[in-house]
Amino acid sequence: MKKIFTGMTAFFCLLSISATSQETIKQKTINVAGSAEMEVIPDEIYVQVELREYDKKAGGKVDIESIKNAFLKAALSIGLSETDISVQGYQGWDGNYWWYKKNKKKNPDLKASIIYQVKLATTTKMDELVQKLDDEATQNFFISRVSHSKIQEFKKQLKIRAVQAAKEKATYLADAINEKPGEALTINEPSEIQHYPQPVYANRMMKVESAQMDAGGTQAVNIDFKKIKLQFEVNVVFAIK
Repeated sequence: MKKIFTGMTAFFCLLSISATSQETIKQKTINVAGSAEMEVIPDEIYVQVELREYDKKAGGKVDIESIKNAFLKAALSIGLSETDISVQGYQGWDGNYWWYKKNKKKNPDLKASIIYQVKLATTTKMDELVQKLDDEATQNFFISRVSHSKIQEFKKQLKIRAVQAAKEKATYLADAINEKPGEALTINEPSEIQHYPQPVYANRMMKVESAQMDAGGTQAVNIDFKKIKLQFEVNVVFAIK
């Protein structure tokens, strides 16, 4: 019995020594940040166009159906497809299109409106659309956002480059103390640092101003955007060999 007790005591002592050893021997690591960025020219320009019924100077009203048909015809004439155009809002003057439709015969002063979102590839196409707008019907025209057709692919590339940049940094930092980075212990998904390009907002006066400049023999205003800046940053922990 005494021998068994002595053996168990020795066994637990060995376990205690092993645990203490594991606590004192820690894995050497290096924690580094890597980043990557790029700038791209937008090839998706989203504009919103608000159109509303209006009264003719000579009398009578131009109804919303006529305005819609004229707008869609103008958009298609500059090379846009139906998939580039979507309805964002459709309502009567009172804010309730159903109520407007029911009561417009009783009250001819009610005016319906419609808001379209149009996707354009270039500012040149935007200028072409502006030139074809009905100034009386157009209540608002503005750029809501810009993007790029390959934005997700660009983001994927930047995430990879950010991790590669972290590995490169770990290599030269460890080399400074005659060490080398080993396997990656943790890699956090790269986080995006947001940069919002400032679009140039437009309204129905653009058409008038552009025409005035052309008539005066001067160059028309060139509307453009800042490039979209994409940037990702990642933290990676490497073991040190």
